[in-house]
Amino acid sequence: MSTAIFGLILIAAAFHATWNAIVKAGSNKFLTTVLVTASAAVLAALLLPFFPIPHRASWPYILASTGIQILYFGMVAKIYRVADMGLSYPLMRGTAPLIVAVLGTFLLHETLELNAWLGIITISIGILSMIFATSQTGRKGIGLALLNAVLIAGYTLVDGHGIRLSGSPISYILWSFVLSGLIFFMFALKMQYHQMSDYFRHNWHFGLIGGIGSFFSYGLALWAMTLAPVAIVAALRETSILFATLISIFILKEQVNVIRIVSSCIILIGALILRAA
Repeated sequence: MSTAIFGLILIAAAFHATWNAIVKAGSNKFLTTVLVTASAAVLAALLLPFFPIPHRASWPYILASTGIQILYFGMVAKIYRVADMGLSYPLMRGTAPLIVAVLGTFLLHETLELNAWLGIITISIGILSMIFATSQTGRKGIGLALLNAVLIAGYTLVDGHGIRLSGSPISYILWSFVLSGLIFFMFALKMQYHQMSDYFRHNWHFGLIGGIGSFFSYGLALWAMTLAPVAIVAALRETSILFATLISIFILKEQVNVIRIVSSCIILIGALILRAA
């Protein structure tokens, strides 16, 4: 993996942690998530005219990914209502690479070197140790976070294959954002219509920042999947947990202990191992 690809994935990780923090900090997690996804959809729609329509073979994957991501966004909002970001984020993002690595090997026929597997396992150990260091009273939402990890693995695998059939990776990414943001917004109209106008008027700027973060986060990661194995990109992207830990400590003021800091260092070591893969 080249230094440029490695750096882009780390930038994507920072963007991802940022938009999740915005959702966690929002007074209405669901509508904040709607703002983020809608902003990302608008950004993507503005760029659509400049790129060709994805090849027909990729459209089933675009539609499947859209459905999975709508469920994912809804789960993110629900999880952050009941659990700290410092716990739920590592669990969501950390379990997914193991699922992607195993399924990617069988479904996408990718062959990973030993050091790549070592990096994936090291990152996962760091994340899981962070979880088990948390007290029982702080473990609300663990089941939901694990379920969301399955959704993350699902759309990662779908997109990892679909984007390679699209003929235009950028166009594939743009359509994914537009469709998921539009449909999620329509669900919001049905569920919380009377609250949307006032909430959007006072919080649109947070949604825009989060939308930019979401757009560039997954966009950069999907582009990297065309240049490197999906499992490696998916695992390296989980270094967003390092950024999320810092945000949860210094901005969200969540509690942290020494074991959680050590776990973050283990994650970083895993990322460096993947860097050499």
